[in-house]
Amino acid sequence: MIFLAACLAVFMVSVEATIVATAIPTIVGDLGGLRLFSWVFGIYLLTQAVTIPIYGRLADIYGRKALIFVSITLFLIGSILSGFAHNMVMLIVYRGLQGLGAGGVMPLASTMVGDIYTGAARAKVQGYLSSVWGISAITGPLIGAFLIAHTGWPTIFWLNVPFGILCLFVIARFFNERVEHHTHSIDYVGSLLLAGGTGTLMFVLVMLGNLPATTAIALAIVAVVLITWLIVHELRTPEPMMPLRLYRLRVIAIANSGNFAMGALSIGITAFLPTYVQGAMGLSAVLAGSTLGITSASWTVGSLIVSRNVHRVTYRAMASAGGVMLIIGSLFLITLEPGRSIWWALAGGTILGLGFGFVNLVFVVTTQAAVSWQQRGAATASNQFMRQLGSSIGTAAFGAVFNLGLYARIPDAGDVVTRMMDPRTRSSLPPVEIGSYAAAISGSLHGIFIMLGVLGIVVFALALGLPAKLSASDPTPA
Repeated sequence: MIFLAACLAVFMVSVEATIVATAIPTIVGDLGGLRLFSWVFGIYLLTQAVTIPIYGRLADIYGRKALIFVSITLFLIGSILSGFAHNMVMLIVYRGLQGLGAGGVMPLASTMVGDIYTGAARAKVQGYLSSVWGISAITGPLIGAFLIAHTGWPTIFWLNVPFGILCLFVIARFFNERVEHHTHSIDYVGSLLLAGGTGTLMFVLVMLGNLPATTAIALAIVAVVLITWLIVHELRTPEPMMPLRLYRLRVIAIANSGNFAMGALSIGITAFLPTYVQGAMGLSAVLAGSTLGITSASWTVGSLIVSRNVHRVTYRAMASAGGVMLIIGSLFLITLEPGRSIWWALAGGTILGLGFGFVNLVFVVTTQAAVSWQQRGAATASNQFMRQLGSSIGTAAFGAVFNLGLYARIPDAGDVVTRMMDPRTRSSLPPVEIGSYAAAISGSLHGIFIMLGVLGIVVFALALGLPAKLSASDPTPA
C-alpha cells in the first residue's frame, strides 16, 4: 500500500508538467498575459528545485511521513487555487505554491520506498517507480487534450486533488516509521543561502534570453557569491541543510555527477529533437511528439529490465550498458539529416530512452544503499536536485548554442524556426528558402546533438567508476 501511494504521488506530480504544457494555449487565450506564460513553467521548476534539498534534509530529522504530508498538502492547495486563477499573475503565484510542494513529493516518495525495501527488492520497486514517470509523460498530453476539449482548463489542475487526498489517507493509515528524536540544530543560514543561491541561479538560467546582459551578469555574480558562501558554511556546520560531506562517498559523487549530465542530456532531447523533426525535416507535430513518446516509453522499459535483472549482474555493468546506449542513441541524432526517415529519429529516441532507464535506476539504488536511514532523505534529494540543476543549465547552454549557430548561418534569422515549424507558413515559402532554412536549423541543432554525445561519454565514464563488485546481492559500497 505504501508503494502504491508512492507511485500515485510520483504520477500526480510528474503528469502535471506534461498536462499543463498541453493546455497552455487555451489558458493564454482565456487569461491573456502572453508575455508571462513562460513563467507558468519557470516558477514551478524554480520553486521545486530550490526546495528539493531542504525537504530531503528535514525528512532525515523529522521523518518522511510529516514532510510528505506537508509537501502533498502544499501541492494540492496550489493545484486547487490554480484552477481558480483569474489572470496570469495569479496563476504564476499559485504554480509557485505547487512547486513548493512538488519539491518534496518526488524525493520523499523515492526515499520512503528506499526505506521499506532493500537489495534486489529495492531495485525492482524503484524500477516500477521510475516507470511511473514514463507513463505520465505519455498519458499526460492525452489526458490534457481530453479535459480541455470536454471540461475546460481548470480541471487539469483539479484532476490531481482526489489522487492527492487518497495518497494522504494511505500514508496516514499504513506508513509507520520509528524516528529517533534527538536534539538537532536547524541550519537556517544554510537554508537561506541554499534558497537564495540556487534560486538566483535558476532565475538567471530560466530568464537568460529575456534579461538585459548587465542584469544577467549581476545576478550570476550574486548567485556565485551565495553558492560559494553556502559551500563554505555547510562544510563548517555540524548539521548542514545540504550535507556536502555525502560527496566524499564515491558512489554518491558518481551518481550525482551522472545525474547532472543526465538532466542536461534529457532536456536537450526534449527541447530540440522535436524541433529538428518539424523544423529541419518538415514533418508534422504528431510525428515530432512521437519521438518524445518513444523515448519516455523506452525509458520505462529500460527501468523494468534493470529492476528484473539487477540481481544477476553488477551495478557497474548495468550502468555502463546504459552509458553505451546513450552514446549510440546520440550518434543516431548526430547523423540525422533532413532527408532521412522519421524512423532514424525514432531509433535514436528509443535507444536513448533505454539508456536513461538503465543508468537512472542504478544511480538511485546505489545512492540509497550507500547511506543509513539518517542520511537517505538528503542523499536521494541531492540526486534529484543535481538532475534538476543539469536540466536548467542544459536548457541555457543548448539554447545559446542553437541561437549562435542559427544566426551565424542566417544573420537575419528572426522568426525562421517559427515559420518553419508552422505547416501553413512553411508551405508558403519558396522551395529555395525552405531548403536554406532547413539546412540552417539542421546545422545549428547538430552542434547540440554533438554535445549530447559528449554527455553520453561522460555518463559512461562515470558508470565505469562505480565499485566493480557492487550489486544488489552485496549492496554495501566499497
